[in-house]
Order: sequence, then C-alpha cells, then structure tokens
Amino acid sequence: MDLREEGKIDENGETEGKRYPNMNSNSNAEDESGQSKAENENGQSNAEDESGQANEVAQGLKGLDLVAALEVVEKDANEVAGSFTSLLSSLRLALSQVTSSSVEHMRCYNDVAGQLQVSALDAASKGNRFINASLRLNDEMKGTGNLAAQLKSLRRTVDHLDSLVTRQLPRT
Repeated sequence: MDLREEGKIDENGETEGKRYPNMNSNSNAEDESGQSKAENENGQSNAEDESGQANEVAQGLKGLDLVAALEVVEKDANEVAGSFTSLLSSLRLALSQVTSSSVEHMRCYNDVAGQLQVSALDAASKGNRFINASLRLNDEMKGTGNLAAQLKSLRRTVDHLDSLVTRQLPRT
C-alpha cells in the first residue's frame, strides 16, 4: 500500500503536516528578515534578492523536511519490522505446538489402532471357539435325538408289556 492509499500524500504529492512535521511549510515560509513569501511576491524594493534568499531558505526547509520525513519513515519501518518479527515468532511457536500435538495424536492413534487390532483378534478367536462348541453340541444333540427315539420305542414296549401282564394275571 503506498502513501496515497493511506491518505498520507494528497493528489499533488504533498504530505500531511500532522504526520510529517514541516512538510507543508511552503505556504507561509519566512525568509531571514521575518517576512513571508507572500509579502516578498507583492513587490518590495529588492524583490529579486529576497526572492533568491527565500528560495534558498525554502530549499533548506525542504531538505530538513525530507530528513524529518526519512526519520519518520525509518522509525515506522523499524516498528513494522519489530511487528513482523513478533508475528513470525508467534507463528513459529504455534506451528511448533501444532506439530507437537499432531505427533502426539499420531502416537495415540497408533496405540489405539494396535489395541483395537489385539481386541479384534481376541474376539475372533473367542468367536471361533464358540462356533466350534456349538458344532460339537449340535453333533451331540443329533445323538440325543436318536437316543430319544430309542427311549420312545422302549417306553412303548414297556407299556405293551404292562398291558399284557395285567390281562394275563388275575387281580388279587
């Protein structure tokens, strides 16, 4: 951003008197005799001599104004450089903290992922054991079904034998 955009220099290229002291001194600069330029231009007897002296004084003042303006610019540049140094230091610290946090989060993530993998393997092995136990129980139940059928047949046989015995033996 240049000085015109900041409002420090007007359209004519002149600077503000408040920001850069003695910069707008060309309007009422006094010569060595205490008279202003305007009085010199209104026709005094030695107008040319005084005009030459006024020009030298004005050039001297402009040189002083330039030095003062350069000092102000240098001071502002030092302040800006200090601000940038502080900003970069803060950014460096924040980046260091974020990087440190990211490394810590990655370590934590790796630990959790490892524990999850161990838990998943443990659950899978327990699941396999449960499935194997269920298959064994199923096989045993198939044998139990055959045993139940045999028991049913045996019961019928016992019932039939009981009915025969009760018919053949008299009641007492």
